[in-house]
Amino acid sequence: MNVPAGRPMTPDSCLHGNVVPADAADLDTLSQVIADAFHDLAPWRWLIADPAARREIFPGYFQILAEHAMASGVVHTTPDRSAAALWIPVGEDGPAQPPDYDARLAAATRPWTSRFLAFDAALDRHHPAGVPHHHLAILAVSPEQQGQGTGTALLRAYHQILDHDARMPAYLEASDLLTRQFYLRHGYTEHGRPIHLPDGPLMYPLWRQCRSTAVTAGGQGERARHPADQQIPPLPRRIPKGTHDDASR
Repeated sequence: MNVPAGRPMTPDSCLHGNVVPADAADLDTLSQVIADAFHDLAPWRWLIADPAARREIFPGYFQILAEHAMASGVVHTTPDRSAAALWIPVGEDGPAQPPDYDARLAAATRPWTSRFLAFDAALDRHHPAGVPHHHLAILAVSPEQQGQGTGTALLRAYHQILDHDARMPAYLEASDLLTRQFYLRHGYTEHGRPIHLPDGPLMYPLWRQCRSTAVTAGGQGERARHPADQQIPPLPRRIPKGTHDDASR
């Protein structure tokens, strides 16, 4: 679930100073940033057709996802909190829902909950299993900041960590063809057929293999530097759908 994220990074672009770890104090702001960035994209218009209802519902929905990523993965942002990247480690059994997801989803999205469940089911059917990886659940940049390389900075910062520390591939679902092209330029490849939302638009599953040497913004391979020495979380155990568990994936 990703939006076009700006121009490719140039060799003189500052990478690490533009990427910082988010914390709980950022949840409200980043949930609104994601809601604003995704408001007009086709999959999200499929979820809720009415623009006013999207503006009301989306911040609470995205806060569920951001909290889950913060608890079980990594959330990166920018110093001005104008963008967010939500990365979640996934084990061999595939993705799992956040604890209490069904109840929280119903409370946040009614009366459109059935659409959100259908959306989740469509993505789950295509999500790779059997290979541990990190899932870029969301990459979003505030509409006012798009086209300035912010998304590229967030993406490349975590790619360096995946290549040098986690030694893991990455997976994502692109929201449209424009976004798909952005990720293809950053080393992703097609991963099966497009995801067809029921009577709705297509989304595009993409995969990136781990690389032995990450290229920094300056063009030289080096060990990745974590924003604020942030550590990569371990791969989770799966939480079966329909159960409630205090452990997070």
